[in-house]
Amino acid sequence: MSRPWLSVIMPTYNGAEYLPQALACLRNCSPGMELVAIDDGSTDATVDLLEQYGRDHPLQLIRLGHGGNWVANSNHGLSASRGEYSCFLHQDDTWLPGRLGILHSLITRYPEAALFVHPAWFIGPSGERLGPWRCPFPDAHQFLPAEMVLRKLLVQNCFAMPAPLFRCRDAVEMGGMDEQLWYTADWDLWLRLAAKGGAIYHPEPLAAFRLHSQSQTAKRTSDMKELRRQLETVLDRHLRGFQNNSQFAVTASAARLSVECNLWLAACHSRQTMSPIPLIRAAIAAGPAGFTRYLRDSQIVERTVARLRLSRPGNRLAADFFDHRRQLGMPIRSQFRTDANVPRITLSRICSAAGD
Repeated sequence: MSRPWLSVIMPTYNGAEYLPQALACLRNCSPGMELVAIDDGSTDATVDLLEQYGRDHPLQLIRLGHGGNWVANSNHGLSASRGEYSCFLHQDDTWLPGRLGILHSLITRYPEAALFVHPAWFIGPSGERLGPWRCPFPDAHQFLPAEMVLRKLLVQNCFAMPAPLFRCRDAVEMGGMDEQLWYTADWDLWLRLAAKGGAIYHPEPLAAFRLHSQSQTAKRTSDMKELRRQLETVLDRHLRGFQNNSQFAVTASAARLSVECNLWLAACHSRQTMSPIPLIRAAIAAGPAGFTRYLRDSQIVERTVARLRLSRPGNRLAADFFDHRRQLGMPIRSQFRTDANVPRITLSRICSAAGD
């Protein structure tokens, strides 16, 4: 069997609801790709769906007992990968047509880059587009030096999980993702890879990141103390290597403000009371320059508007409908709709969105 150029890492656990859409996008991809699926002891039809896929497509299926750590399972998949390049595709996300062809051509043109990235769409439980997830980079194909990528990425993780593509060897030699960081492991990995060799940015969305109540991050972000630990661990780890940069002060203040905003939004989402004092202090410390950098590089408007659209009464009703069918063990047909028409939401509602 010839060596694939790409290994797609997919940690799975009871993902039968959305997995068919993820597998469908892989079936239509270019040859030379393998799927490395690491199942965490699923009790639904997840393994059956993967085995069906493997009858006609290259598949490594690694079945583990239930451990509950998607990061450790992803590292297991990285170690087993045979491709020169790797990327992640979670069971509830998907790609847009043509993604791998575009990225493969960019690899040929820019082999020196350590990361190949692009924007994504936020989608809801039934596949409706909720808005774009863009990155604060120039809208042109060009090599982005490590310093530029780090300066933006330190303020906020701007890469959707299914977006980056990288050399598998680089990630494995770095030790993979930090298995103690179930919430920020990907952010930490992107920062380490970007520091190694910069990035190429394709300005059009090529993937979709699904927002829904059953995702691990949605269910576990209620632990504010642990969430703060993970955010600050990654930030402190990578700010140390940025101290000699002329933009260090403004980048650090914008990044600290971003941490406090993310914590406050997470607390509102989980309906917890959280003092606004740390957020206010961070905003004052950031000053005009840091606050402007935060607004520009955090993509806070896009990230909040997508969740606002998800929280609209119609979408809440749809989410309740899907949850009811899931509880009854009934199949759910979900398709990523390609229409870009989404209702406008004014900026004045963003602050109230977190509590919806």
